[in-house]
Amino acid sequence: MARLRVLFTNDLHGRLTESQAHQLAAMKAEEPDTILLDAGDAVKVGNVGIPLFPEPVWRLMEIAGYDALTLGNREFHITEIGLRAKLKGAPMPVLCANMRSKGCSEPRLAPFVLLKTPSGISVGVIGVTVPMVTERMAARMISAFLFDPPIETVLRLAPSLRANCDVLIALTHIGLKADLELASRVPELDLIIGGHSHEVLHEPRFVDRCPVVQAGSHGKFVGDLRIEMNAGCLE
Repeated sequence: MARLRVLFTNDLHGRLTESQAHQLAAMKAEEPDTILLDAGDAVKVGNVGIPLFPEPVWRLMEIAGYDALTLGNREFHITEIGLRAKLKGAPMPVLCANMRSKGCSEPRLAPFVLLKTPSGISVGVIGVTVPMVTERMAARMISAFLFDPPIETVLRLAPSLRANCDVLIALTHIGLKADLELASRVPELDLIIGGHSHEVLHEPRFVDRCPVVQAGSHGKFVGDLRIEMNAGCLE
């Protein structure tokens, strides 16, 4: 029986400690088919700040062994130089399917990643975040980037990804209410890992067969769930 273990965090806000990083690494090592994901706002610096040095959390996330992170509003900056500075040193793919450079139709960051576990389980992870600057906002005049609607973006990407992976995950930073809508509109998803609204969900919220999860904030919790591949159910 193939079983995928998914560990997840969100909204760390730079509060991940070295001890926690080593604990996460130990948890990830317990079972070979385990992935570790973060749903955004991992860094400490705020929305408009530009760090002079790489964010300390990147080194800790490398120790922990994170496989992917979705862009949160804290990782975003309206300038190219600011975005590069915030993401410098990130040890994992930083995903955002619904952010693009102004005047361009393609995503500025990787829209998704395909992960493969030691036993061969293929996991597709789509990243989307809360729209920070849209075509209708005055801020578009000074921003190097624009955001498309996150749910519509996942709707467009999910069918083709579904055909190329065993498990399809949306890693989002759009808040619980939007995550529940996403689950109801995109039946191809097997799991939604969310952030932004700092919800502590001790049990998944199911929409039809799709569980929606979130793990609080500030490094107080880590989510831990398992997907049984033969039955397609969660425990």
